[in-house]
Amino acid sequence: HIIDHCCWMKDAWPVKAQALGGRHYRGNCVDQNFDVYAVEYTFDDGAKLFMDGRCMAGCENIYKSFAHGTKGGAVVSARGDCGLPSRIYKGQNPEKDELVWESDVPRDQRNPYQNEWNDLIDAIRNDRPYNEVERGVMASVTSSLGRFAAHTGQEVKLEELLNSDVEYAPNADKFTMDSPPPVKSDAEGKYPIPQPGLKPDREY
Repeated sequence: HIIDHCCWMKDAWPVKAQALGGRHYRGNCVDQNFDVYAVEYTFDDGAKLFMDGRCMAGCENIYKSFAHGTKGGAVVSARGDCGLPSRIYKGQNPEKDELVWESDVPRDQRNPYQNEWNDLIDAIRNDRPYNEVERGVMASVTSSLGRFAAHTGQEVKLEELLNSDVEYAPNADKFTMDSPPPVKSDAEGKYPIPQPGLKPDREY
């Protein structure tokens, strides 16, 4: 969601990404993901979006987004997907004496999930089109772009990802309850994991 709202602020989607990630200690986890990801997204005008993610128990819990510019910085989301309040500072450090502006959102508009429902119901009641499919798809594709870059160890362009022959779920349109899973474990019950550089065109 943070990737999505940062792209919404930019009013654009990244055209490429390069990233890194790693597995530190997975215990009995048999999943295929990294513990940490660091992605550098690049937009068509050269602007950057940096996303750092860590899913490790016992570590500092940070779920925020920031913006930095030549005239100051901002806290976009203070906590969570849309954590209020957003703030603008005249310097790069989010300190009280540097505060220029702070959002003041009406109480009945502070829940982003309820806001989505309000917009949808309003569109239905007033017979207006309401379609978030393209935005939802592009938000997911942008996340996949970063993950693909981390798992392969390559700089990946958006067009390359969209035109890739990689099938995450082959024949998904023909799935039944008896269909084999798209990814299977080995004899030890372990699933294939990313090998950046060794598998430059596949995630696993």
